[in-house]
Amino acid sequence: MKKILIVFGTRPEAIKMAPLVKEFELHPEEFDVRVCVTAQHREMLDQVLTFFDIKPQYDLDLMKPGQDLYGLTAAIITELKPVLENFRPDYVFVHGDTTTTMASSIAGFYSGAKVCHIEAGLRTHNKYAPFPEEINRQITGRLTDYHFAPTNASKENLLRENIDTNNILVTGNTVIDALIQSVEKVKREPSPLVKELDNKLNNASLLLVTGHRRENHGDGFIRICEALKTIAIERKELQIVYPVHLNPKVLEPVNRILGNIENIHLIEPLAYHDFIWMMDRAKIIITDSGGVQEEAPSLGKPVLVMRETTERPEAVDAGTVILVGTNSQKIINETYALLDDDTHFKEMSSRHNPYGDGNACIRIVNFMKELELKKALEK
Repeated sequence: MKKILIVFGTRPEAIKMAPLVKEFELHPEEFDVRVCVTAQHREMLDQVLTFFDIKPQYDLDLMKPGQDLYGLTAAIITELKPVLENFRPDYVFVHGDTTTTMASSIAGFYSGAKVCHIEAGLRTHNKYAPFPEEINRQITGRLTDYHFAPTNASKENLLRENIDTNNILVTGNTVIDALIQSVEKVKREPSPLVKELDNKLNNASLLLVTGHRRENHGDGFIRICEALKTIAIERKELQIVYPVHLNPKVLEPVNRILGNIENIHLIEPLAYHDFIWMMDRAKIIITDSGGVQEEAPSLGKPVLVMRETTERPEAVDAGTVILVGTNSQKIINETYALLDDDTHFKEMSSRHNPYGDGNACIRIVNFMKELELKKALEK
């Protein structure tokens, strides 16, 4: 039996790793699977763990007021050491591009475990955009033994970095597994908050907004907020819902510029299941989130991405997202184009999602089973 340690620390990681945890747990005769959370984000992480009924064996509980990248990186590596020494995993699974991902891959490498990277191969080739995620995933990629790439484009990025093709598997994205497993449950069991929002929105067209990226802090968020203010004032029939990230650098400009506009609803960050409902209810989504770029097309939702570059060019190529950056006028123009041109809206909302079919986790577990069988036959 092989020992597998799955490490994550933020809500997006938890969402994308949860279906993988569940899939591995279906094979207890072959894998001893344990979950370690760093709690890089505490409250939002716990919501996902509860929804997917995951109880971590190790909880490092590292989130601190005013934490920075220096302290967080050092704490993750240091606090993972006794976990790795105690469990002695054969494989350490990490996801994506967070500080938890990068630091855990270093710790896993130090321990002698094989590092397995879910959502491998995404690149912008600009180390400052997104910051620090682009460097996090590149560092992780250099330490990884087995790369689970969501798309062929991601695989091609890895091949250009001289990664052995035998160590790369194109899987689709595990976030689609999570979405498909969750959306019907959310419809069957709406939360009190969902019922309240549904009554408040009535039948109005909904514009859903999310934004938190570090590279947009400062002037970028001011331009984003000015665009949303213009849209709300000029299109009073729209209802705009913005679950506001708890970072003070986001809260301040959002509340100052958008706080007193009647058809803008600034709410606290939503639990995962409530956010799934909100995406499904929305007409258009404006976001800087990587995960939303992947999820929303499966629900038939056009996405405007408030970033200058994206490590998910497949969505741009497929026409399921449009890059608008933080240019106020571009945000306004692209929103109005979708609202006013039914043909444009239908074309964008009906395009195929390039990020998967909901079977990524099955492919990953099967790869690991075949890997172990191959090793056994070679002995």
